[in-house]
Amino acid sequence: MRNPFIVSGYVSPEYFCDREKESVELIRKVTNGNNLVLISSRRMGKTGLIEHCFGNEAIAGRYYTFYVDIYATSNLQEFVFKLGKEIFESLKPKGRKFVDFFFNIISSLRPAFKLDEKTGAPIFDIGIGEIRSPEVTLEEIFSYLERADKQCIVAIDEFQQINKYPEENIEAILRTHIQRCRNTVFIYSGSRRTLMQNIFFSSSRPFYQSAALLSLEAINEKTYIKFAQQLFSLGNKTVKPDVIRKTYRLFEGHTWYIQAIMNELYSLLDDFKPCAVKMFQQAVADRIASYESLYLGTLNLLSDRQKELLYAIAREGKAMEIFSGDFIRRHGLHSAGSVQTSAKYLIDKDIITKEDNFYLVYDRFFGLWLQKHFGTGLLPVI
Repeated sequence: MRNPFIVSGYVSPEYFCDREKESVELIRKVTNGNNLVLISSRRMGKTGLIEHCFGNEAIAGRYYTFYVDIYATSNLQEFVFKLGKEIFESLKPKGRKFVDFFFNIISSLRPAFKLDEKTGAPIFDIGIGEIRSPEVTLEEIFSYLERADKQCIVAIDEFQQINKYPEENIEAILRTHIQRCRNTVFIYSGSRRTLMQNIFFSSSRPFYQSAALLSLEAINEKTYIKFAQQLFSLGNKTVKPDVIRKTYRLFEGHTWYIQAIMNELYSLLDDFKPCAVKMFQQAVADRIASYESLYLGTLNLLSDRQKELLYAIAREGKAMEIFSGDFIRRHGLHSAGSVQTSAKYLIDKDIITKEDNFYLVYDRFFGLWLQKHFGTGLLPVI
């Protein structure tokens, strides 16, 4: 590894920090036939945990495993496309026999079965719009899973996204198929705690008490510090525990953000030279600056009232009682009504989030960028 601090995907256990208790629990649940709800904030490490467990000897080789992220989907048609494509891509390396079996059962996707002109390898080549009857294709996909020659585990990430689908009774449709499965276990992963809890633990909903619950919290601070120091040492680099500790606390244990800063530090450090404070500051500044065009694009899509509320929340870091007269006066906002309307839009678009009684910018780097440009004018120092 040129840089051992992984910020995209899962590589191997050597570059995966802790989660021993959660791994044991997840593996125990699914290998005993239990569907599982996995909840945590975004970028806390849900995907890495799932892939880590899929590689464990208790699962690898014994199950067919499929992971599909539906965060970007907006209807059942797109859901079916993502799920069908993931199953196909997972089966393709196993050979033509598996691909043929897949399309024999999922006959509505048979037009997608094509061969690459150069390599002769099967490819999945169908437009989303070509899925004319998504409910029929969905039924065929579940039929395939039930007829597979090994048990299957299907992980559906950002499962709460189905709440935004326009189709009526989407939860009931999925639940009807899933409850009939005898050969497949499902992991429902989500980052919107309230929405996920409503889906699975409200007695009026189809998925009520249909799965066990596993909540993913921040990795222990001391455990992460030890892990990070070991990775730095692989490249003959040295970072004092206090630098890692303050990075951990700046991002409140959110794994991806901490890893991203450690990744930057690793690239800045020379062999055998300790990390200086200015290097930490540069690492944070460089990472945030790399997203500036994205952040400017986000702001361009917001109304003046929405931006004013976003700036106010960013300035406070964690904002409480944002509908109160005191908060509105303190930040020169228009009215309680406009704040409520703006907050709903910003939450729906995942620009801000509510955790416990606090509102904060969903993307921690975006929050720091806003503080610099519309708040104190400074990035955090240690």
